[in-house]
Amino acid sequence: MNQGAIGSDFKTQPAYKAYRSPYGPKYTVKPNIRGWTVGGATKLGLTLASFGGVAGVFAIFFFSDVPKVRNDIMIKIPLIGNHFVREIPPSDNPF
Repeated sequence: MNQGAIGSDFKTQPAYKAYRSPYGPKYTVKPNIRGWTVGGATKLGLTLASFGGVAGVFAIFFFSDVPKVRNDIMIKIPLIGNHFVREIPPSDNPF
């Protein structure tokens, strides 16, 4: 298939500008990249970051009973770290 021939897969801008009536509304086209404007990309980024943060907090608390997570992460949290300290009383020790 010839590149740039009529009927090719590439879309090009027409050689003329679109007609704008002097009596019609004055509008501008927002700059975008493949349809994503700055506002839309910002909104999507904040939404994804929020869901990621919530998923991360859920994962940490879901795995908080795993000893490695509890000792390496949960105990080191300043305000709630003491809640995750697990000490076995001497009376429960079988040895």
